[in-house]
Amino acid sequence: MKLFVQVLGALWYLFSVQRQESCWREACLQESPACQTMFFDCKTVSGNRTIWYELSNITSLCTTSSGFYPFGIYGEALDANLMSSSFTQKYFYCFWWGLKNLSCLGQNLSTSLFIGEIAFAIVIGVLGLVLFGLLIGNMQSYLQATMVRLEEWRSKRTDMERWMHHRQIPQPLKQCVRRYHQYKWVATRGVDEEALLRDLPMDIRRDIKRHLCLDLVRRVPLFDEMDERMLEAICERLRPALYTRGTRLVRELDPVDSMLFIIRGYLDSYTTQGGRSGFFNSCRIGAGEFCGEELLTWALDPRPAAALPLSTRTVRAVSEVEGFALVADDLRFVASQFRRLHSAGVRHRFRFYSHQWRTWAACFIQAAWRRHKRRRASTEIRVREGGDVRGAARSLRRSRRHSIDGKAPINKPMEPDFTVEEED
Repeated sequence: MKLFVQVLGALWYLFSVQRQESCWREACLQESPACQTMFFDCKTVSGNRTIWYELSNITSLCTTSSGFYPFGIYGEALDANLMSSSFTQKYFYCFWWGLKNLSCLGQNLSTSLFIGEIAFAIVIGVLGLVLFGLLIGNMQSYLQATMVRLEEWRSKRTDMERWMHHRQIPQPLKQCVRRYHQYKWVATRGVDEEALLRDLPMDIRRDIKRHLCLDLVRRVPLFDEMDERMLEAICERLRPALYTRGTRLVRELDPVDSMLFIIRGYLDSYTTQGGRSGFFNSCRIGAGEFCGEELLTWALDPRPAAALPLSTRTVRAVSEVEGFALVADDLRFVASQFRRLHSAGVRHRFRFYSHQWRTWAACFIQAAWRRHKRRRASTEIRVREGGDVRGAARSLRRSRRHSIDGKAPINKPMEPDFTVEEED
C-alpha cells in the first residue's frame, strides 16, 4: 500500500511539472518570435531572455485562475506552489495526495480532456478498487478462520458446561475449568500447536522447535553448560504447558510424571514433610526455574525403579503460568546427556537450584544451631553453679561427639548420579 501511494504521488508531481511546462510553451507560441523555447532552460543566460521575461505576461497566464490552460488534476500543485517548495514538503504533500485519492478510488479527481491525464485518473481508480478488494478479501478470510476456531471453542465449552451440569460438578471446580479454557483460548487462539508441528517434516519441525525453545532453555541455569546439540535435542522433546491461577500441579506424596520449566508466571512450592506436625516450608518459583526435580533424580539412576518417584512438595500456581514440560520418558534422554558432562559443576548447580536441597540445608543449619545453643546454655549453667570446668568441657565434647550422628529435621534428598554411565 505504501509503495503504491509513493509511486502515485511521485507521478502526479512529475506530470504537474510537465503540464506547467506545456502551458509555458503555449504562451510562448503566442509571443513568438520574441519568445523562444530555449528560454525555459535554466542554463540559458542571455540579454534577450531577461528582456523577454520582463515584458512577458507568461507568469500570469499559466495559473489556474486565468483559464488560459486546462491543468485539470494538476492544478492543485500550482496553487500550493509545490515546485518551489523544499524536498520534505514536496514528499509529504505528494504522499498525502496519493493516499487521499487512492483511498477514495479517485472519485474527487476532476480531469481535463487531456488523454494522458484521464488515463492516469483511470489507473488511480482501478488500483484503488483492486487494493480495496484485496483488503476486503483478506479481512473476510481472517474473520472466517477466526470464527471457525471461535465456534469450535464455543462448541467445546458448551459441551463441557452440559457435562459439568449433568455430573453435578461443584461450582468452584466449574470456575477452575472455565478459567483454564479462557486462558488457553487467549494464549493459543484455539490453535493446536502440537498437531500443527506433527504434520510438518522432521527437519522443519526441529528448526521451529529450536526457534521457539532454544532461548528459553538457555535461561534455565541447569542447562547452561550444555552444548548447542544437546540443547536442540532437549527442545525437540519439550511440550507446552498452561496453568491457571489456583491450579495444583502436583501434591505431596503423589507420583511425579513430568518436570516443568517456567517461562512466565509464578508457582508456590510448599511441604509439610509428609504431614509432619509443626513443619511447614514454602518458596516461590518464577521464570527460569523448574520444579519436579525428583523425576530428574529418578531418571539419572542407572537402574531406575519401575514406579515413578513421589513428590516431596505441593506445587500450586499463584498466577497464569506458561512453561514447557519434559515427561518421564523424554527426561531419560536428557538424563543421559547430563551424565556425559562429567562435571561437578552440574551437581553443585542442581543442588543450588533444587528446592529440596535448599529446604534440607536450611533445616540442617537450623538444627545444628539449636543444638549448639543448647550445649552452650548447659555448659554455662554448670559453670555458674560451681561445677567443674574440666568436667563441663568433657561433657561438651561428648555432646558434640554424639551430635555428629544426629539427623536433620528432614531426610537428606537423594544425590543425583551425573557421572555413572548407563549399563546395557
